[in-house]
Amino acid sequence: MRPEPGQVLHFSEDPTIERFVPHMAVTSVLSEPYVWAVGYDRCPDYWFPRACPRAMAWVGPRTTEADTARIVGSGCGTRVHAIEYCWLKALVEVRLYAYRLPADGFAPIGEPPHAVVSQAPVVPLGPPEPVGDLFELHEEAGIQLRVLDNLWPFWNQVTDSTLEFSGIRLRNARR
Repeated sequence: MRPEPGQVLHFSEDPTIERFVPHMAVTSVLSEPYVWAVGYDRCPDYWFPRACPRAMAWVGPRTTEADTARIVGSGCGTRVHAIEYCWLKALVEVRLYAYRLPADGFAPIGEPPHAVVSQAPVVPLGPPEPVGDLFELHEEAGIQLRVLDNLWPFWNQVTDSTLEFSGIRLRNARR
């Protein structure tokens, strides 16, 4: 599930949203309200239940072959996502939807950019689309999906490497 040219996506478990209004996320350190969405490259970050903690790593221009082999695996693609066993059932059962939004009015946020935001209300281009089987999405995209007892050892390994990475909802991971 990826956007078409001129679109960005917002993933949600709520299939009833008719209009996105800028808001302040409870966990945000930013002082502005936004409508959040993602472009093509960052969609896989959201192929999960909303509250599911996930650690993600991928090969970037600075990534060494040694780090790729050690963390991603030799001949195993260029990207790996990890969740904890306690989230496996939720990953299988979640009904996730993608809202296609017009890319006009959205601007990149973060350094490097990890999402796009709008400060104006946004109306979806159509009804939300069921995302479908999240395992199939990962497989079709060539992304490894690992299920671990605890994310922190993997996360620490990734953040100490030359891989590019993102962690979402890590506050929900086991301590």
